[in-house]
Amino acid sequence: MSISMEVKLWNDKREREMYDNFAELYAIIKATESLEKAYVRDIISPKEYELECQKLIAHFKTLASTLKDTVPSIEQFVDTYKMECSAAINRLVISGVPATVEYRVAAAANTSNSAAMVAGCVQFFITTMDSLKLGMLAVDDVHPLLSDIYGSLNKLTFLPPDFEGKTIVNEWMTRLSKMGASYVLNEQEARQLHFELESSYNSFIASLPNADMIE
Repeated sequence: MSISMEVKLWNDKREREMYDNFAELYAIIKATESLEKAYVRDIISPKEYELECQKLIAHFKTLASTLKDTVPSIEQFVDTYKMECSAAINRLVISGVPATVEYRVAAAANTSNSAAMVAGCVQFFITTMDSLKLGMLAVDDVHPLLSDIYGSLNKLTFLPPDFEGKTIVNEWMTRLSKMGASYVLNEQEARQLHFELESSYNSFIASLPNADMIE
């Protein structure tokens, strides 16, 4: 007579959620590794690659922030589960932007601005949008982030004075300045701000030299 026993990885709901998050992190890293290899081998178009890569990076950043206490090192997580994913680590942890964006950043640096300035602007956009997703909606949290974006955009000489992103960010800064520092954006305001920032970010990426490479 054989007796089968069910073995559980978790003891309570909290532990189950942790293991679910581990599984999701594992899947994101593996998916990014596969995407990077597909892009290098020309199996996927640059435009399709960039869209999927941006989604994976956004999901990774959100999840990594949630797991920062239980997974302080992504590299250690990869080593623990014996994952051969060096390309994914480079894209998710080191670079933080799709390879296509890196190439356009480099092209922009060769024309009129340093790579650090362009890359910094990209990072300011991503950080602000991630912060909104994580619920950092108080005026004294959001306004400094918008200020970073606006200041960075103004340093890039290849952008026209009436660049859409500058106008949108400046309008939101003015709007927030009229509110109290402790005011918290409601769901509708946060959603609208994120939508407009994402639109501005996409316009910024498209304005970089050699943007036609992804058409």
